[in-house]
Amino acid sequence: MTVKETLYNLCLESIDARLLTVKATMDEIQESLLSETKSSAGDKHETGRAMLQLEREKAGNQLAEIIKIKTNLSKIDVTNASKKVKLGSVVYTNKANYFISISSGELEVDGVKFYAISPNTPIGLLLVSKTVGDTVAFRENEFVISEVN
Repeated sequence: MTVKETLYNLCLESIDARLLTVKATMDEIQESLLSETKSSAGDKHETGRAMLQLEREKAGNQLAEIIKIKTNLSKIDVTNASKKVKLGSVVYTNKANYFISISSGELEVDGVKFYAISPNTPIGLLLVSKTVGDTVAFRENEFVISEVN
């Protein structure tokens, strides 16, 4: 398995774990809504239901965002190599290595650290369309792209 395939799979595992967490939260909220019984303290009951509804809406928004991120990840063709940095590129520099995909944080493959970043992040925007040998300046740091896969 290539480094790109491994990084892709790590990102997929990360997003799937987030998806399971949000779905479990939504199930818990739904169960709470169904088991909530009307008590003699009517206002307290309505407040509790309203809070649960807000939590369900928040979880629904998180679910929609995760599905959107997973859709973006699915657009990556791990077999496609490009000389220019784009979605799906593995970028090696003299300071850090990047996988242009989704914002998933630090990943490690065979002892080498990579940062999975979205092309829409500040550093992702700077890297996209660059090629080997290009210099990128970010927050008073300059780094040179040594390899793009």
